[in-house]
Amino acid sequence: MSHSRAAIRDARRIVVKVGSSSLTGADGHLDEARLAGIADAVASARVQGRDAVLVTSGSIAAGIGPLGLPARPRELAMQQAAASVGQGKLIAAYSTAFARHGLTVGQVLLTADDMVRRTHYGNAQRALSRLLELGIVPIVNENDTVATDEIRFGDNDRLAALVATVVHAEALVLLTDVDALYTAAPGTEGARRIAVVSSPADLDGIDVTRRGSAVGTGGMITKLEAASIATSSGMPVLLAGASDASAAVAGEDVGTLFVATGKRSATRLTWLKHAAKTHGQLVLDAGAARAVAGRRASLLAAGVTAVRGEFEAGDPVEIVGPDGAIVARGLAAFPAYEIPAMLGLSTAQLKNTLGEHFARPLVHIDDLIVVA
Repeated sequence: MSHSRAAIRDARRIVVKVGSSSLTGADGHLDEARLAGIADAVASARVQGRDAVLVTSGSIAAGIGPLGLPARPRELAMQQAAASVGQGKLIAAYSTAFARHGLTVGQVLLTADDMVRRTHYGNAQRALSRLLELGIVPIVNENDTVATDEIRFGDNDRLAALVATVVHAEALVLLTDVDALYTAAPGTEGARRIAVVSSPADLDGIDVTRRGSAVGTGGMITKLEAASIATSSGMPVLLAGASDASAAVAGEDVGTLFVATGKRSATRLTWLKHAAKTHGQLVLDAGAARAVAGRRASLLAAGVTAVRGEFEAGDPVEIVGPDGAIVARGLAAFPAYEIPAMLGLSTAQLKNTLGEHFARPLVHIDDLIVVA
């Protein structure tokens, strides 16, 4: 076993993600035998004294059969209804499967909002940390029953990567319906498994545009995005087939290993940097763009020349330079309609002309992350 794969095996805290297609049969019903296999693999890590978090898809897929639907619904309200029916079935199956190993599970439902807004993020972090301290296996899923298009993760690959940073995980395992990343579509003549990805350059020329299954929302692209988030945050990622779950968690030579490329970090701004949907732009003058890029200060109104789009306070926005290039992303402290009157004014001028409420940054440094 290489040193890199040993990092998966020896990780004291691991996050495992499994997709809908790996948990359901062709008829759309939850396949509890498949689910039990995933639970067995995660439980093996817990028996070895390792902390484990399971990020699971499947609530909508689990609701397809009971609702008599022919396929995964496209309408948001019907997806929410399916999730409401399916989530109970899903967590009950996990509870039974883990109980066979003497383990208790705790359900954690999240939206993208919970990972960006400061108070929500702190609540999610404390809840997950306490569950792990108590020896509980957190079962995390996107809250599909209430999530809307504007606040959803869109798939659980990216959710898993962010949860891994939140809980200070040392490795992330992505389980899917293909056994590895290949040089071409699996089954294509000459396609070869890519055992290790050491840098983004290793993916040049690889076609990863195929969509996932009919019951899932992602595909290989979302898995590579999740791997990028996690590896740039300092943790290795193993992409493997759900049928190889036990071998993957053990760090054996299965799937594709993505080597960690960045420094370890755990921040709610990781989501903002990599995947948050922005609602508008703040345009900076050259001096403000340099200051933001240098990570030296909050964004003040004095350095902003224009505001674009419609957004509310707390919404993610792009921060762009005078040439339109994205410098950073941040959480707006004011709604878009209030900002035009503030442009170009110093903090003292804002206080004197508009009042105390306006004498603060448009984006606080704690809510800003450089992406250039």
